[in-house]
Amino acid sequence: MAETTAVLGRFRCERHTPARRGARRAGACRCGARHARAGRLGANSPARARKRPHGPYTLLAMETGVLPSQRLREAISNEWLHAGQWRIPAQAVQPASVDLRLGEHAWALRCSFLPDSRSTVEEKVQDLAFERIDLRDGATLERDRPYLVPLIERLRLPERLRAKANPKSSTGRLDVFTRVLTDRSHRFDEIAAGYDGALYLEVVPRTFAIRVKTGLALNQVRLISGDARLSDEQLLALHGECSLLYVDCGPIPAAELSLADGLFLSLDVSGTAERIVGYRAKKNSLPIDLTRERGALRWQEFWEPVHPEQGARIVLEPEAFYLLLSAEGVSVPPCYAAEMLAYDPTAGELRTHYAGFFDPGFGYSRERDARGARAALEVRARDVSFMVEHRQPVCKLAFERMAGEPDVLYGEELGSSYQHQQTMLSKHFLEHVAGVAQ
Repeated sequence: MAETTAVLGRFRCERHTPARRGARRAGACRCGARHARAGRLGANSPARARKRPHGPYTLLAMETGVLPSQRLREAISNEWLHAGQWRIPAQAVQPASVDLRLGEHAWALRCSFLPDSRSTVEEKVQDLAFERIDLRDGATLERDRPYLVPLIERLRLPERLRAKANPKSSTGRLDVFTRVLTDRSHRFDEIAAGYDGALYLEVVPRTFAIRVKTGLALNQVRLISGDARLSDEQLLALHGECSLLYVDCGPIPAAELSLADGLFLSLDVSGTAERIVGYRAKKNSLPIDLTRERGALRWQEFWEPVHPEQGARIVLEPEAFYLLLSAEGVSVPPCYAAEMLAYDPTAGELRTHYAGFFDPGFGYSRERDARGARAALEVRARDVSFMVEHRQPVCKLAFERMAGEPDVLYGEELGSSYQHQQTMLSKHFLEHVAGVAQ
């Protein structure tokens, strides 16, 4: 029998590629051998003897791509992502990411910062923090004040595995700006391969004061092996196989896709003056308690509906926060993950989209009448009033390969809040799915 090598929950024959998918699930290989699986290793298995978090066996056959849910669970078992005395709950594992939870305290800061290559986060924070806040029983974070929260989860990554963090969708829809810091790193949200240490979350409520508590998840992390991002040519090929963008209930023809190191998305601000095309956040609203159950808030107390002007356009007020929808329906196939890219200055005088991750299965359907799910866009004009028109490109979507199809997809199986969405408001608001008049 060919020698086998353990790789994140499965084995790869050193001499042969795997058999077809069904056979691979049964443990079969083209050589005819039936190799064992992780978690059910024989006493004499070479993998059992070598199992350790940083063991070289974990890297020999690691596929390039974003780790799917089943491999994330095994990464947790290997303590590449761990929570010390805490337990990482099963519901924290998403199709392509893991939710990260707030720890027991926060520091109120006089300014934001990044550590340098010689400093830890906690060394820097000693000069910048003016108050330590206990989060165990809950606390209110004020608007426009930066806070730093040690997260419950920590990383101990192998040398070829990196990580990337992003806000959860509901966090971005409340205009809560978050980003992850790590020791001796001068970049937000990007976590270097091989990092071994704590994670810290900067939290800046922009529009609403928020009430938070230990254990609340405001952001999430992906574990990634290598560079799995698709080029524009690969995006075109993938769109030809399974449509990525839809409009008017049909796939967008490949010749009409707007590509520039990713797929451009545009705004939907069409319709009559009676149609609601978005929401503008009210100023000086009451704090939003994020620890309450979903649907506990009346949206009318926090948002004003936005209607289009004649000519299918709207004017954004400076520094006001808007929730709008993409004109396109987005479909993320099961073996891919997507990310909304950071603000692109070529797209106009506005910032779009805090929350960047789109899980495998978002808007995806095998039915012939598939139309995707429209992306909710968090938009703010920067310095001056700014007009946006219907189908104006405002942001870009990049796709990455998964290192395997997740065993659960975004959608009904997870009770996902925004599958096939036609609205913008976050799950915290009552009747948030009734936000857009068609």
